[in-house]
Amino acid sequence: MNEAEQVSKERGAGAEVSLSPGPRIYVASLGDYNAGRLRGIWLDATLADDELAQAVQAMLATSPEPGAEEVAIHDYEGFGPIRLHEYASLSSVAYIGRGIGEHGPAFAHWASIVGIEDLDALGRFEDAYRGQFGSVEEYAESLIEDFGWQRELDDVIPEFFQPYLHFDVEAFARDLELSGDITASPTESGGVYVFEGTV
Repeated sequence: MNEAEQVSKERGAGAEVSLSPGPRIYVASLGDYNAGRLRGIWLDATLADDELAQAVQAMLATSPEPGAEEVAIHDYEGFGPIRLHEYASLSSVAYIGRGIGEHGPAFAHWASIVGIEDLDALGRFEDAYRGQFGSVEEYAESLIEDFGWQRELDDVIPEFFQPYLHFDVEAFARDLELSGDITASPTESGGVYVFEGTV
């Protein structure tokens, strides 16, 4: 039995399976579920809103349950730290799915910070995203380098004093987070995604 057949068997008869990479959701017919049947469809969450709606309606149209029209998200994958509830708006889910498809996992982390229903906040991803770093301290070090603070200190501090001076990167990194200037979201690999001014 291949993977598609196994997932279909677990989900019940009538389940369509798409094993494409990326974010996807399993949308179930509530009328069938309440009648003791599992009927649903795995959908690519990067689809346009109308394509997603059409696929859901096509699945509901095959239901033996009269008047089947309500759906719920019963499973999902590829959304990183986001926890989708079963009645999440399909248009919001699709917006996030497309964001993940375009920007990668960092977008999922952003959505988990600002909320999955706030489309205005989700739309600020490109302005807020500062990159992926090994740690918040690494991000702080990159800021110090970008602003040239160390070079400026080297220019004004006599050379014989320089070995005794130390920029407290850990304190700077900690204060960046505590002040709300940045928000860091841990990655699965142990690093962080850094976003500016999100809290």
